[in-house]
Amino acid sequence: MSVIVTSSCCCLNMACCLSAEGRVKVSDSEIMFSKRLKEENPLTPKYTYVVSWTEYHRRIDALNSEDLRSLCKRLQITTKEDVNSKHGTSITANLEPETFKPNLNEPSDLLEAEQIEKLAKHLPPRTIGYPWNLAFSTSKHGMSIKTLYRAMQDPDSPMLLVIKDSDGQIFGALASEPFKVSEGFYGTGETFLFSFYPEFEAYKWTGDNLFFIKGDMDSLAFGGGSGEFGLWLDGDLYHGRSHSCKTFGNPMLSMKEDFFVQDIEIWSFE
Repeated sequence: MSVIVTSSCCCLNMACCLSAEGRVKVSDSEIMFSKRLKEENPLTPKYTYVVSWTEYHRRIDALNSEDLRSLCKRLQITTKEDVNSKHGTSITANLEPETFKPNLNEPSDLLEAEQIEKLAKHLPPRTIGYPWNLAFSTSKHGMSIKTLYRAMQDPDSPMLLVIKDSDGQIFGALASEPFKVSEGFYGTGETFLFSFYPEFEAYKWTGDNLFFIKGDMDSLAFGGGSGEFGLWLDGDLYHGRSHSCKTFGNPMLSMKEDFFVQDIEIWSFE
């Protein structure tokens, strides 16, 4: 992701990119702040100092989200995602309630209207204004993870996975991109877990690790850390497991750690 930095007091020529996951990727082993000769523009002095790789990341990690937002605002940082998004994240907080009443291309068998509105308030800003399209459901497509992967047609849309288990509980995950078979974890910090048990709660990325989504031919998993997935489904989409995980800081999403799937729906936004 490109980063444009402008400031009236200093200019940061950063050889880095700010990723959608919120991590800073640096192309060189050191970050240098540019120095302009005093003779060029005595009214806008520049400063130069070198920060080691370790110290740089220590300082980045020390910033909490509020500090980082304040810093970005002060330096007038604009990201490529900000430009391409249909609505900025700062806008969503001020939107009217009607904005969070999405249009579904067909009725959901698992979600009630109130549940849909609650979920919509936590979806990425780039989904706002787009109808929900039912990309996959076990009632239509059967209980097969291979069929699930084949149903992923839109390469740009986030995917909302909704699970109803044999206890009648509703929970699931919002994936930042379509599900696929992968060698390792993929996805961005847009990904989150949610549950309506005992009441609705969305569990967003904690920043602790990057274990967002992992797809295999025999399983689909979300979140990780300490050897446990936040949410896991087997290849038959019949048996699942939920556990607390560091990625999302979630508790167990279902009533029991091991659960049986009754139905699944996956919604895209296009």
